[in-house]
Amino acid sequence: MSDPILIINPNSSGEVTDGIRHAVAVLGPHFEVIDIQQSPATIASDEDVARAGLEVLATSRARPDASAYITACFSDPGLDLLRAEGVKTAIGCQEAGILTALARADRFGIIALSERSIPRHMRKMRQMGVAERLAGELALPGVSAAASGRDEAVYALVRDKAEKLGQMGAGAIVLGCAGMAPIRARLEQDTGLAVIDPVMAAASIALGAVLG
Repeated sequence: MSDPILIINPNSSGEVTDGIRHAVAVLGPHFEVIDIQQSPATIASDEDVARAGLEVLATSRARPDASAYITACFSDPGLDLLRAEGVKTAIGCQEAGILTALARADRFGIIALSERSIPRHMRKMRQMGVAERLAGELALPGVSAAASGRDEAVYALVRDKAEKLGQMGAGAIVLGCAGMAPIRARLEQDTGLAVIDPVMAAASIALGAVLG
């Protein structure tokens, strides 16, 4: 496959971009991972999501060589714009992460970066028609995207949230930020639950779409 699958990290954190690049490398040399330098380091507010969506669309227009596009932020900024543009293969990591979780468990849980992320996640799940299979969504105390996958104190919080979601009936945990990619395997081993990295889920779907 000569045309890359373009994974767009809509924030400006190089640490998050590097974490995504490392995670998807196991799937082969099919991916190009970039970020948007004019964006904030963490996509936090609804305004951040709206602005990031426009940047994702502009980035895709500047890269017509890509075979598929992934918006690598859990709020899926720009996904609807890409699809309205007529992009054949546009994948959002929230949709991909949730659908992958539902393939592995009857009920799923989500760990969000902050409380203010939850209402927009819930809107998306209602649109997807999967809200009734949500065991719960628990939030971290507004940490940065980079810290969510690298800070040991934050990892302890993530593990606590994952264990609580398991007690609430979640058989699979979706990590609610692309920055959490470096802790997926460790969290799965520590909790005994299926843990879904949403960007890896999106990358797997994209790979199947362009190679199938």
